[in-house]
Amino acid sequence: MMGMTRMYVLFLFICVNTLVAAQSVQKKEAQIKEAYSKEKNLSKKFNYQLDLGKYYQNTNIRKADSIKDELINSSIVLNDSIRLAALIFKAEIESMTGDRNAYFATVLGCQPFLNRVSDEAIQLEIYKHLGNYHLLNKEPETADFYLKRMLKAAKVLHSKQDFARAHLLLSRNFMMSNLKDSALNHIDVALQYARRTSNKAILAECFHQQASTYKTFGQLELGVAKDILALQIANEIRNYHQIAVFSIEIGKSQFSIHNLQEAEYYFKQALENANRVSDDRQRGLAMVELATIYFSRKNYNDAIQNCQKAIDIFEELNTQEGLGNAFNILGIIYREQKEFNKAGTQFNQALIYYESIGDLKQIATVYHNVATVFYAQKKYENALNYLNRSLEISKVYGPSLQIYNTYRVMSDVYKDLGYTGKALEYMTIYTNYMDSSATEQATGKIAELNELYRAEQRDRLILSQADSIERQRQEKALTSTQLENVQLRSNFQKYVILGFVLIIILSGVIIYNRWNQTKIKQQQREAEMSQTLLRAQMNPHFVFNAMSVIQSYIYENDTQNSSRFLVNFSRLMRLILENSPKEEIPIALEEEILLKYLETQKLRFEDRFEFTIFISDELRFEGAMIPPMITQPFIENSIEHGQLHTIPEGGFINVYFQKNNQMLEVIIEDNGVGRKGAEKNKKSREHKSMAMNITSERINNLNKKYRTEGYLKIEDYDKVLQRGTKVLISLPYRTESQSVNLTGK
Repeated sequence: MMGMTRMYVLFLFICVNTLVAAQSVQKKEAQIKEAYSKEKNLSKKFNYQLDLGKYYQNTNIRKADSIKDELINSSIVLNDSIRLAALIFKAEIESMTGDRNAYFATVLGCQPFLNRVSDEAIQLEIYKHLGNYHLLNKEPETADFYLKRMLKAAKVLHSKQDFARAHLLLSRNFMMSNLKDSALNHIDVALQYARRTSNKAILAECFHQQASTYKTFGQLELGVAKDILALQIANEIRNYHQIAVFSIEIGKSQFSIHNLQEAEYYFKQALENANRVSDDRQRGLAMVELATIYFSRKNYNDAIQNCQKAIDIFEELNTQEGLGNAFNILGIIYREQKEFNKAGTQFNQALIYYESIGDLKQIATVYHNVATVFYAQKKYENALNYLNRSLEISKVYGPSLQIYNTYRVMSDVYKDLGYTGKALEYMTIYTNYMDSSATEQATGKIAELNELYRAEQRDRLILSQADSIERQRQEKALTSTQLENVQLRSNFQKYVILGFVLIIILSGVIIYNRWNQTKIKQQQREAEMSQTLLRAQMNPHFVFNAMSVIQSYIYENDTQNSSRFLVNFSRLMRLILENSPKEEIPIALEEEILLKYLETQKLRFEDRFEFTIFISDELRFEGAMIPPMITQPFIENSIEHGQLHTIPEGGFINVYFQKNNQMLEVIIEDNGVGRKGAEKNKKSREHKSMAMNITSERINNLNKKYRTEGYLKIEDYDKVLQRGTKVLISLPYRTESQSVNLTGK
């Protein structure tokens, strides 16, 4: 009964939160507008207007586009920071709508502010857009200069999100310069930083850039896998603009392997999500891609209509890339219908737009298509001229399907001209590529990845439909009851609602009390363990012996050693007292505590043993965290009960910290008398038992808290001679960023 009650409470909680979230989204626009209309201060009024623009940027891109010029006008009479904020917003919207000429002009308008605004965050935004500007204009060295400055500003601001964006743009710059390794290295770094932020949109964008890099260099299978991952994240956060962008890219990959059904699915998904946020640019791009599907099925009328609608959208937005795409597809359609003059006109229009944005890949594609028109008209010299121009550009970007299609057409041209040797040469290159096992394997794996994604989509749809059917059934039953007895239904509803509310209240009270009791018990256990740990660390014998050592140095008038020993000892005590109550500390701090402790012990026993502490670079880079002083009891065992101080020479203690299977692994080794030798000492047995019990309980608590399978194991270092000891501790792997998120600091 209690289990069912909890399920009802959870269901109600989810429903209420969903309803509240939906209402909040609906009210936000009205609230911002109301605040804007009431505000008299011009600067604050502008900020409300900018907030409205950013709200539209995520919910209605068409409205965001309409407000950008209003923001520019409002900012003219205000200070430089506000004017620059308006320009940056305008640039972002122009980038989203694809108006490159306007975007370039706006970005260049931001450049003079670099010397007038000292705010690092604002300068970072300017560096980002200037880097992107030179990247789009095929100026890699200048782009690299500004993006490196963006990285420097992100470092000053400690912004992982901007680090990720900077490395993403650097990766794109190297990709466009045909430098595969550098492009992949930078996107890997971008992903590392993106994973450490709460911004999943930038994480999805990084995966999409990784996909673009793989596809650019011929690794289609990996590219599709990364794009599907990006799409899943975009679906999770309901970023409809990203869903549209990623869906189009996956659809184009499906089309390239002639999987028309799946390509159509993704293009329609892109169109649907673009409509949700009035993203006209993505809507037009999806229409053009759907036109390619209709064309492939010889449905020429629908293909032409889609292209014409897309052209109307792109002309209004001044999106040169989209216009180039639409006219290129129209040219292909008219070529297939043998209307060669119309086809040539459309291809020329496409070239004009592609040349205006310097898109060499698409220019190569159009040259290829123009060549096919000349070939169909038997104008072989003209055809070869354009085919060679297409090849010349395509080879800059390395082998791709476009190159091999061009080789195929060249083979046909040379065959008609009677040059059978050259025809055979180009046909061989083409068939070798098309028949390669790698291509077939990639096609199969892409289909498999797509099926997995579609299966997840179907499962979600089935669940949604089942919920809908159940709701309809309940509504029908309720309607029937209403017709039989309206008054009885009303009374019954009152009792049910009252009872349900009482159950919810009682269940909430019970759940809260249990949760509170569990929390209190956990806090008590942690406090008890902290005190036990503190007492174990502040071992009276160790303190007494340390004082004796200091006293002996003083009697011997050895001021150097006594001062060194006292400094180490006092620092060690401070570190123990400060960090014992904490749940976890940085691994570098744990290293300092161990160093002080081992140095103190080494001084005490007159350097009769050596020690090594090794921490892997991965742990330092990721900022690993560790429960404080979890290793110290075992190191104390090695010294005191392993009797290292009795060994004439060659005694050692080695401590290793490393990451293993997403767990933090700690290894402590010594070459003392070993467990068998220590068993002879009753006091040693009791101390070891206490250390193991404390550590085991700490690990058990961590396992319960983080749902892991940490452990503590002790074995002989030398299993043959049964000497020395090796302690293995496995702990949940935690990083500094996780610790910060947990504490909410």
